[in-house]
Amino acid sequence: MAFLDSVESLLQVLLAGVLLGCLYGLMCAGLGLIFGIMRVINFAQGDFMMLAMYLGLNGVALLAPGRAYAFPIAMGVAVLLAVVFYGLGAGTHLLLLRRVSGARILEVEESGHTGQLILTLGLSLVLQNGALMVFGSQPSSIGNAAAESSWVIGPLIGDQIMLFVNQARFWSAVISVVAVAATLLVLTRTGIGRRLRAVAGNPVAALYMGIDIERAFRVAFGIGLALTAIAGVCTATFYPFQPYTGFDFVIIMYAGVVLGGMGSFGGAFAGGLLIGIVQQLSTLILSPQLQNTAVFVVFLAVLLLRPQGLFGRSAERA
Repeated sequence: MAFLDSVESLLQVLLAGVLLGCLYGLMCAGLGLIFGIMRVINFAQGDFMMLAMYLGLNGVALLAPGRAYAFPIAMGVAVLLAVVFYGLGAGTHLLLLRRVSGARILEVEESGHTGQLILTLGLSLVLQNGALMVFGSQPSSIGNAAAESSWVIGPLIGDQIMLFVNQARFWSAVISVVAVAATLLVLTRTGIGRRLRAVAGNPVAALYMGIDIERAFRVAFGIGLALTAIAGVCTATFYPFQPYTGFDFVIIMYAGVVLGGMGSFGGAFAGGLLIGIVQQLSTLILSPQLQNTAVFVVFLAVLLLRPQGLFGRSAERA
């Protein structure tokens, strides 16, 4: 009996880790795409996600007739915000980031990083304090029936081992996988995707081949923010947030990007998935406050054994 209880607990946290990890993977994939193609260190990525959370909350409050229908409407709002944030990302690059990235700094690889750090940290502060002024400091979340409902799997062995699948987390994981798969298809099956990969691999050669580096970077930043917007709305359906929530998530994003391999889009998703699994498995032996400790122990172990990350190649730019 005690053995079956332990197996049930292990399977339950593993399932929860996979569902949460898919959502982390989507966040990491958005940041990984930006860094892999643009080599921009974007510390404002988590704050853009926080902004999407608040916009999603207000969109659902405006459109949802009740909690029972809030989750489907939230997913519709997430798709709409993905389009909005693509435009926001393109505009942010056009007005700000192009001055510290792109063809201007290709000759000296490190020359733009100081400017990128200062610019994105400034954006982060503007978004955080702007949200604090507009929305207040009270934690919020998108109330919905799916977050309070679960499917039951089992019993799997006799009348033992029953697993519970939270509906909001399940559908958020499904949407995350679909969004990442769709982006991967764009990168591998379309002309703009091939240009983005060419820029990621060798921007100087891509420039000589006639590829518009600035446009490629603008598209990459837009797609990265669009993925982050979807992740933000999905997360807001079951996770309380406030104006400084983005800082917590940007740490997870960068850890996932480095774990998966710098510049690897699929690797970034895998890194986020691994973080979710480790974070949940750690609850079996550690208190919730020490979950991130376990994550960074694994992070350091992976980097010691494979410095280029799980799917990265040390000889490649992306």
